[in-house]
Amino acid sequence: MITIKPKKGDLLIAEPAIIGDVSFNRSIVLIADHSQDGSIGFILNKPLDYTINELVPEVEATYKVYNGGPVEQDNLYFIHKIPKLIPESIEISLGIFWGGDFSKVAELITKGAINEKDIRFFLGYSGWEANQLEEELKANSWVVTENGYKNNIIEKDYKSFWKEKMLEFGGEYSIWSNAPENPNYN
Repeated sequence: MITIKPKKGDLLIAEPAIIGDVSFNRSIVLIADHSQDGSIGFILNKPLDYTINELVPEVEATYKVYNGGPVEQDNLYFIHKIPKLIPESIEISLGIFWGGDFSKVAELITKGAINEKDIRFFLGYSGWEANQLEEELKANSWVVTENGYKNNIIEKDYKSFWKEKMLEFGGEYSIWSNAPENPNYN
């Protein structure tokens, strides 16, 4: 289950030890790209108080928009599982795709050809320079796991996702699953 070296399509699960990190506390990140030059990912379990039509009024849908990470938070990104409908998509892995022709996405959503289980939108992304993620892994900031959900990760409920992973890891992680998000509330 736990892998040592991250690769495209893996999940980064925030260790309980990074409690003070506003961006990544209790985060689960899908790695969209990983190479010797660095890594890019999207936080899957941090919804924002925006819907897609509040950010892009011509998209007639109220799909949630998530905080993808602290980099370029004024840009909209998306992952999906419908590459045959969205030209110019890049495969991450396991039937999950990143980006593509946004005008086509807007048109397909308006026509009802795409639903919220097919696509997830993000403001910003998570980025690491060359060797930065590896250093964070050595510092025990993250646990790397394979994405056992495959492309169903897009529709995964974000509310209990981190807690589920802590329980799945077992041992001392189980204790953290019930801890308050802010330890000062304990």
